Amino acid sequence: MSEFVENLVNAKLRNMKAMRNIYEVGYVSKVQDYIIEVDGLEKVGFYERVVIANHSMGYITAIERNKVKVALLQRASEIYVGDEVVTTGFDFCAMYSRSEIGHVVDIFGEDRLLGEKFAELHPCDIETPPIPIMDRGIVKRPFYTGIAGIDLIYPIGYGQRQLIIGDKKTGKTQIAIDTIVNQKDRNVICIYVAINKTKKNIRELYDSLMKKGAMEYTLILAAFNDDEPPVSYFTPYAGLSIAELYMKEGHDVLVVLDDLKSHADIHREISLLAGKTPGRDAYPPDIFYTHSRMLEKGCQHANGGSITILPIVETKGGDITDYISTNIISITDGQLVLSRKNFEKGIKPAIDYGLSVSRLGGAVQDLHMKRLGATVRRKFLSYLEMKEVYQLANVDEMSLEMRESLEEGEKLQERFLQYKFSPRTPAEIQRDFEEVVGEVE
Repeated sequence: MSEFVENLVNAKLRNMKAMRNIYEVGYVSKVQDYIIEVDGLEKVGFYERVVIANHSMGYITAIERNKVKVALLQRASEIYVGDEVVTTGFDFCAMYSRSEIGHVVDIFGEDRLLGEKFAELHPCDIETPPIPIMDRGIVKRPFYTGIAGIDLIYPIGYGQRQLIIGDKKTGKTQIAIDTIVNQKDRNVICIYVAINKTKKNIRELYDSLMKKGAMEYTLILAAFNDDEPPVSYFTPYAGLSIAELYMKEGHDVLVVLDDLKSHADIHREISLLAGKTPGRDAYPPDIFYTHSRMLEKGCQHANGGSITILPIVETKGGDITDYISTNIISITDGQLVLSRKNFEKGIKPAIDYGLSVSRLGGAVQDLHMKRLGATVRRKFLSYLEMKEVYQLANVDEMSLEMRESLEEGEKLQERFLQYKFSPRTPAEIQRDFEEVVGEVE
């Protein structure tokens, strides 16, 4: 901490000697919800942190010919036309402490359950330069979720970005929670980024992870629905910057982003209020870049560390072809599609095995699991197709081969049934499915 303070003081002294300690002062000319227009700031930079009326904080979100626009991050009191806006000369940074693991925190370094700031907070850049190609390794180590339908058929590797997509209340968040719980004793740091969630949702999540002993290695970085929208916009970027700090130290990190549809809607709202040109579905033209530069942080680093990302996207009516969904599908390395129909039938996890895909597949599995997964996937998808066609047919009139295929498929479906907080080891998964399909050479 003393070294950090010393560096900060030295930086201030250098700025004073170079006469860079004279900050500009502008004045609020218009207030529109959490977006304010400011006149008189001619030398500010994009994303620069500014102080409004000595009580509120924001950042520069748009620079125009005669004015700038500021998005509010913290508002301690009402802001009026004519209030002073002072530049700081620094980009807005999140504040982070190593002691935040095990807590629910925000990007300002405050424990949201206790309402207290952490000690020894350090600035953490919201956005960092992309990780160079030469510093990235091959994604090949298996990342076990403990869920048979994922580990066997749609496997995830350390450093992969696997999208979880589906309608509301189909079990998307539960898959992420089960994955976090399954990382116990695996030396994985988990960061759960909650975007625009209610306090009740976060409290329930915290209690669930605490009961399972998962908060020992988990950080919940939360932006509540009553926070200023720009806070929700920055929170996932801050979460991945924190993950990058740990990865560069050689740690494996899991980041859950819940959810990116809300993040896209918040970005659209901020952009429209700031007067930016809308594009398709009224989203700003940079919406793809907004998510791609975030998700590209997921990788296997050459130093042995990794960032594995599980972004979540909520759909409506099971439509995975909408604008935001297709954007994120094209960025990630596969998707787990959850079906409301399966969920209502009691098939949990409610994975749609026909639409889901892992673009890495067997590359992140050991040889035996790879061969078993290929056999099970082929037989199970064949069963689902056959069941769809012959669901109303008389079983007695079917051929013996067809009846055996249907019976085998039903047994496989039973093996895939897995309720929350019931993880299975790779050995258990192999044993359960070999009982149905036999040993695979």
